Amino acid sequence: MEGDDHRLLVVNGELVAATRRTPGHVVGDGIHTVKELVDEVNEDPRRGVGHEKVLTRLSLDAQAELMLSRQGYTADSVPPERQIVALRSTANLSTGGTATDVTDIIHPDNRDMATRAIRAIGLDVGGVDFPEPRHHRELPHGGWRHLRGERRAGLPHARAPQRRHAPRCGGPGHRHALPHGTSRVPVAGLTGTNGKTTTARMLAHIAKMAGYTPGLTTTDGVYINGQRTVEGDMTGPVATRMVLADPHIDLAVLEIARGGLLRAGMGVPFVNVGAVLNVQSDHLGLKGIDTLEQLAEVKRILVEVARDCAVLNADDPQVVKMSAYTDAKTLCYVTMNPQHTLVREHIRAGGRACALEAGVNGQMITLYDKGSHIPLLWTHLIPATMEDRALHNVQNAMFAAAMAFSLGIKLDAIRMALRTFDTTFFQAPGRMNVFDKHPFKVIFDYGHNAHAVGVMADLACALDVTGRRIVVLAGPGDRRDEDLVAIADTVAGRFDHYICRRDDGLRGRDGDECLASWPRPWRPRACPPRPSASSRMSRRPPTPPCAWARPGTCCWSSPTP
Repeated sequence: MEGDDHRLLVVNGELVAATRRTPGHVVGDGIHTVKELVDEVNEDPRRGVGHEKVLTRLSLDAQAELMLSRQGYTADSVPPERQIVALRSTANLSTGGTATDVTDIIHPDNRDMATRAIRAIGLDVGGVDFPEPRHHRELPHGGWRHLRGERRAGLPHARAPQRRHAPRCGGPGHRHALPHGTSRVPVAGLTGTNGKTTTARMLAHIAKMAGYTPGLTTTDGVYINGQRTVEGDMTGPVATRMVLADPHIDLAVLEIARGGLLRAGMGVPFVNVGAVLNVQSDHLGLKGIDTLEQLAEVKRILVEVARDCAVLNADDPQVVKMSAYTDAKTLCYVTMNPQHTLVREHIRAGGRACALEAGVNGQMITLYDKGSHIPLLWTHLIPATMEDRALHNVQNAMFAAAMAFSLGIKLDAIRMALRTFDTTFFQAPGRMNVFDKHPFKVIFDYGHNAHAVGVMADLACALDVTGRRIVVLAGPGDRRDEDLVAIADTVAGRFDHYICRRDDGLRGRDGDECLASWPRPWRPRACPPRPSASSRMSRRPPTPPCAWARPGTCCWSSPTP
């Protein structure tokens, strides 16, 4: 069928745009050959290869030569002036065609024809193609000549030279697909040396209790609404894209690790709420990061890209310095020291903070914001804190509460979620899991640096134990020798029996090289007296052992590690 090719775009039962599409062609001038005219047309900066630009370059291929022969031309022919020489029989934009907006002159009958055709197919958004010599006129008597309905219709206005008409396609389509506005979801990102995974899980649990469908990335996988969809270390930009590509989520919680930041960045240009939990000695000597200051500079990225709120650990000197690098609307400090001078001044100036305050009933997590004092929850009511013995999880809960508050989640949802989050293997696998189905109790935690191992040793010393305290210890092979010695020094003298285990993943070490870095035998000197039974039964850890020349055990512990 002859006639100009037209594309009619229908969105939600309404024709929103119409274009006349002209096949690729050249116009003769009586001087230049067809080949020279094609080269002249391709000099247009709007033309490129394929869909890289608004228009597509013309080419003298087999189809073009066939069209030329039908018109009595060759590539070396010189067409008369103003003579249109077609190079294609169809008007596809991908083969060099052009589009002209004709929405304003389309006939009402043709509007009705297009909308009824798409409605009959059963589509919300669709395109109708049909050839018609005079598109703005009424259709010939007797019905439509030719129709083609397409459910994945392109938007020719977006590639038309008259770019001012492009909103005619995109605007109605966007409003129909997203009637409530923007498609962005709130994004919360957090980083730090220790506590990232537990805090991220706590925050995702809070979001779920508040009615959200959270997407979560952690070191053990990607979770969508609490269901693990991908297993493995998912703290890099690939996992971030997995979560944000899922159509079910309406809030994203991203655990951002040092390795992913150094290797490929974050995966998102910004976060609504960004938090840095702490900066401790770990992974030093890897990927060019040799000092604590350099490690802090990497983790500071979360603060630099936070838009709404930056949540910082006021008790960590490396993290406090990051407050000078954020452009977030709000700065929130988290502290376990109620006498913190900086936080006090910040609160008095109307700033936001989360502090741990002592009361008659124990320790209270308290929020401050714009002069308001908001008691949130007693820490002993949070199962993950093991009745205040696990102080590191008290801090993790404070960060989760501060981030949730900064995301606009209601206080009741935060309270309920923290009271229902525990450290069982099902809610927090690999993080302070307690197994008590045996005559003895086992606490399992993935601690891989001296600070993490130290807090677990504090917890073991704070528990009421009638028998022996036994520790099974392993050191990652990709850590420096001094890091492995620091891990051993952290637990030395705090347990009754030691089992030093070679990790299955050697990470570049040979055989028992990790164990060899722990000097043996450990010889204490001038040890303090063994604590009494009453002090061992208290929640406070026993008196620290003396300072050894080399890491070792105390004289009231087993003599042989």
